[in-house]
Order: sequence, then structure tokens, then C-alpha cells
Amino acid sequence: MNLKGIKVTWLGHSAFRIETPEGKRLYVDPWIAGNPMCPESEKNVQRADVLICTHGHFDHIADAVDVAKKHDSVAVGIYELCLWLEKKGVKQTAPMNKGGTQTVADVKITMVHAVHSCGIQDGDQIVYGGEACGYVLEFSNGVKLYHAGDTNVFGDMAIIRDLYAPKICMLPIGDRFTMSPREAAYACTLLQPETVIPMHFGTFPLLTGKPSELQALVPKVKVVELKPGQTIS
Repeated sequence: MNLKGIKVTWLGHSAFRIETPEGKRLYVDPWIAGNPMCPESEKNVQRADVLICTHGHFDHIADAVDVAKKHDSVAVGIYELCLWLEKKGVKQTAPMNKGGTQTVADVKITMVHAVHSCGIQDGDQIVYGGEACGYVLEFSNGVKLYHAGDTNVFGDMAIIRDLYAPKICMLPIGDRFTMSPREAAYACTLLQPETVIPMHFGTFPLLTGKPSELQALVPKVKVVELKPGQTIS
């Protein structure tokens, strides 16, 4: 896996910090302060140029409002989620929808399909948050990352392969609320990645899927099991 100067840090669950070749900092699914897997050293966000949100569940956006307000971050998400963030005081949003592409902080961001729910818990209310999604991120050095968000496997992952051909895929494997290792292995047959970074596992006892189970099912794919706080580049 050659990231060509991109730095990817797993913060536990589905949260990642990504530093671009130009030095911009992106946070994908910023659940940080309350994330039991996130190291204490990572909980004080020093800088966040862009926040990329796959959907509105707490374990993906819990810190989005606070971080965006503190750092004047640009929040990327599906249209309805961005409207909610704006109502909470986020000043810079970059709404989009599935199939669309925009460039933010030198990164070409394409929103793709995911199969999951997307209600936002707002106090004692459940607010409509649009639909869950994934993203293909294309960096200035040509590297493409696919963050699937929360999803089960779906046949149109083959379209993601055909149109965007990401060689590095971040896939949920925890089971119960997302794909299991078995479904993630089938996703690999559709996406044909060179490298998979497992996510959304081990955070809670219910998330039982293990990277070793996925690796056993896809021996020709490199499964990179990161430790929370670990950076690859």
C-alpha cells in the first residue's frame, strides 16, 4: 500500500483523521470525545479543516458540531444532514448527494451509496437526516480511498469499482449493525481492492466481527488491522 504522502490515522470505530499531501486535515465520521476506542491523546482536536460525515447516527457525528465551531471546519454531508448542522450553528457546510462530486481542500469527494438508516437523535427527537452514504476520496497524488460508512454489502459496489476503482477500502466488519466479515469478504469480490482497513468493530460487545476473520476469507487482499491512534502513510 503506497499512500504517497497521505497520512491515515484510525481513531477507533469509523473515525479517521486523514492528512493530505498539502497538509490539510480531514476527519471522517468525527466521533471522538465519547469514543471508547479513541486514545486520550487524540481527543483534543488541534485542527480540522474538513469534516466528512457518512450519516447522522451519534457514533459518526457526535463531535461534528463542536469541532466545526471551534476550528471553522467545512462539514461535508448529505443535504439534510448539512441543514441540521447549520441549524446547530455550523457556519461552513458543503452539502451534496449521491453520485455527486465536489472538491474540498484539494480532495475530490464523491458521495456513493450505502445501505443503512440515518435518523439523527436530537434531544428526545429523531430527526430525518437524509440517507446514509459512503465516500470515494481522490487526492492530488492520484490515490483513492473508499470509506463505506455503515452499510451491508450491496451489488452496486461493483459500480463503485468500475467508475472509481479505489484500491484502498475502509469497510465495516462488526456485524449486528453493519456488514459481518462474511459480507465484507463478498464486498471485496465486488470492489476488488488491494488493501482493506477494517472499521466499526470491537467498540461494543455487540460488534463481534474480527479482522482476522475477514483476512481468512480474502487471502489475496491485504487486510490492515490498525490499532486506535495508529498512523499509516
